[in-house]
Amino acid sequence: MIELADVEAAAERLAGRAHRTPVFTSTELNRRTGGELFLKAESLQRTGSFKFRGAANAIASLSDAEREAGVAAFSSGNHAQAVALAAKLEGVPATIVMPHDAPSIKVAATVGYGAEIVRYDRYTEDRAAVAATVAAERGATLIPPYDRLEVMAGQGTAALEVFAEVADVDHLLVCVGGGGLIAGCATVAAAQPQPVRVIGIEPEAGDDVRQSLEAGRRVEIDVPRTIADGQQVTGPGELTFPVIQGRVAAIELVSDAEIIDAMRFAFERLKLVLEPSGASALAAALAGRLDLTGTRTAITLSGGNIGLERFTNLINEV
Repeated sequence: MIELADVEAAAERLAGRAHRTPVFTSTELNRRTGGELFLKAESLQRTGSFKFRGAANAIASLSDAEREAGVAAFSSGNHAQAVALAAKLEGVPATIVMPHDAPSIKVAATVGYGAEIVRYDRYTEDRAAVAATVAAERGATLIPPYDRLEVMAGQGTAALEVFAEVADVDHLLVCVGGGGLIAGCATVAAAQPQPVRVIGIEPEAGDDVRQSLEAGRRVEIDVPRTIADGQQVTGPGELTFPVIQGRVAAIELVSDAEIIDAMRFAFERLKLVLEPSGASALAAALAGRLDLTGTRTAITLSGGNIGLERFTNLINEV
């Protein structure tokens, strides 16, 4: 089980590697929700998402022999870019397994950071199995997108920064894919002197974590058909799920239309570009999925990796 000390160690390791991202507020957002909201803009993190924190912490933790052999990862885009850049900064070879339909902007960035790409079909192949085969063939260390202690601890440093800047937080809203970000953030929240209710946000089409919590075990679903490609996960991680069970209060769902509304709000009112997954936690607040009246709520804006054409097409949808 990940503990606060793991996240604090990750924060020391990431000093000088990861950005300390800003926290935004919005008078209009507070008016609409009836609370005080604080938005952690991980869309402004290196590689455009929180994923850099976990990837950089994991790669910086490798032994000399592991560094020389290189790393492998699987991702639809954000973790791919994060591993590629973190590996480049450490002089470590990287091979990334990406789906054929991964957003082109994320593929281009991953290649630009110097990683080798291996493609797969997300609807017919198991990405973890493909990546495990690639890693075994090359003798590389597999850096999964969420199911590794160093990755979870790295992601949790975002919450460390939030609580250092914002006092008396009542709620923490976190988008959920495989669970690495929420596991790390919930670990930090659990160590705060005041109670913090951690709430995970999933797209309606991909409610694997909510189903898993209701069943009391990890539930696998089909690949979700949602615009939130970073949350197209079929089930929570083996390591992340126990943390979610013990430290997350609830899971709320948002529709694709609500995510688009949040992307539009962030662009027009906050001057921030968010990808669908990066906007899902904000969407829950804007859509009134939770009663935030009179509360102080921190929200993760987890990523901003989206091309101009896709962004404009989505926000112009009626």
